[in-house]
Amino acid sequence: MFNLLKSLSILPLYVFSFVLFAENVPFESTYQPLPAENILIKDANIYDGDGNEFSETDVLIQDGKIAAIGKDLPVTNEFKVIDAAGKWVTPGIIDIHSHMGVYPAPGVRTSSDGNESTSPVTADVWAEHSIWVQDPQYALALKGGVTTFHILPGSANLIGGRGVTVKNLQRNTIDSMKFPNAPHSLKMACGENPKRVYGNRGQAPSTRMGNAAGYRKAWIKAAAYLSKQEEYESKSEEAKEIGYKPTRDLELETLAGVLAGEITVQNHCYRAEEMATMINIANEFGYKISAFHHGVEAYKIADLLAENNICGALWADWWGFKHEAYDMVQANIAIVDQALNGKGCAIVHSDDAIGIQHLNQEASKALAAGLRAGFDISKARAMKWITINPAKAAGIDDVTGSIKVGKHADVVIWSMNPFSVYALVEKVFIDGATAYDKDTNFQPASDFDVGIISPNKNRIEE
Repeated sequence: MFNLLKSLSILPLYVFSFVLFAENVPFESTYQPLPAENILIKDANIYDGDGNEFSETDVLIQDGKIAAIGKDLPVTNEFKVIDAAGKWVTPGIIDIHSHMGVYPAPGVRTSSDGNESTSPVTADVWAEHSIWVQDPQYALALKGGVTTFHILPGSANLIGGRGVTVKNLQRNTIDSMKFPNAPHSLKMACGENPKRVYGNRGQAPSTRMGNAAGYRKAWIKAAAYLSKQEEYESKSEEAKEIGYKPTRDLELETLAGVLAGEITVQNHCYRAEEMATMINIANEFGYKISAFHHGVEAYKIADLLAENNICGALWADWWGFKHEAYDMVQANIAIVDQALNGKGCAIVHSDDAIGIQHLNQEASKALAAGLRAGFDISKARAMKWITINPAKAAGIDDVTGSIKVGKHADVVIWSMNPFSVYALVEKVFIDGATAYDKDTNFQPASDFDVGIISPNKNRIEE
């Protein structure tokens, strides 16, 4: 297959694009963790997120990081000791597919800002610029053990714009919630949604072949944009002074970031043949798909996903709500996980403000379906589906997603095995600081939760 990027000299483009986007990074994260505690969690049962299980083991948290894991760890008086005997400890849950903040509660039209459905390609928009930081759903997710989630635009468009990863600490600005140094994502969507939205308006795309053509046209434009930028950057400083720097284009800038490997691709796609088509398009233009989302037919091409190092971000048992979502099997997640002798990357995602509160239970349902289908999958491995695997898909697995020395102390203490329907989150730590404590009723409350008793009066005077 003809590779357009190769014809444009992909290596110089990569180098240039990094220079282009690094010189002025807008909307940088201003996240600052809460004051961290030095904590010893003692005698816990642990799923570490990397597929391992430990019993009666200690976890030492110091300066916001995991400092040590082992039995009978020594500790000084400066450490707060938490007796976790009989309880379970896991990494914080990560949801790779969330619309919280862009579709906040209450679900009124005036705050429904997830779809910029005015053009099939809106790579220029960023989900973070629609996020309502007072969304009360964040706190509910925290009580479900969710410490990090990835917020995406909706799926009306072929290319819907940038997604953003946030720490689940409610702040007054979205910049102060953004996960430090996490890459942006690009939301793409296959199938029914874009062809229905735009076909009903009498414009392209109105078919799946129109969808494919739309993606390819966008990537051709992006490659040409990069070529012009490379040509400019290859000039001497003297030549640059008398020449014109190419005009910035927000849409193409985002697409160029994907081609440069700086922005992950999160691809909404249900049907197996469409996922295969998207892989072909990615290979044609030289970019990487991080994860296919929803993917009710992912089981049909599980080996293909594993061969291309693409995660399947999937529901445990939600399907049948539209034609392209009918051909599902309950072992979908397990089949993706076990592809190529266990080399697959399976993720349990929510796509739902209620589902995100119970991702441990969703993972349990997916595990049970896999066991019924005859797969030998441990609970420790299934824990990867809601921890390290979504961290991998979001590009943050080097710093979070597992209980490992040196990683962020994003940790959850459960009342019992988290795969039990009766398990409750007792404590949540984000960067080693208490974010939720069931015992003391310590939990965040937004201004919206608190409410305004008399909106016609001046709040300062009250």
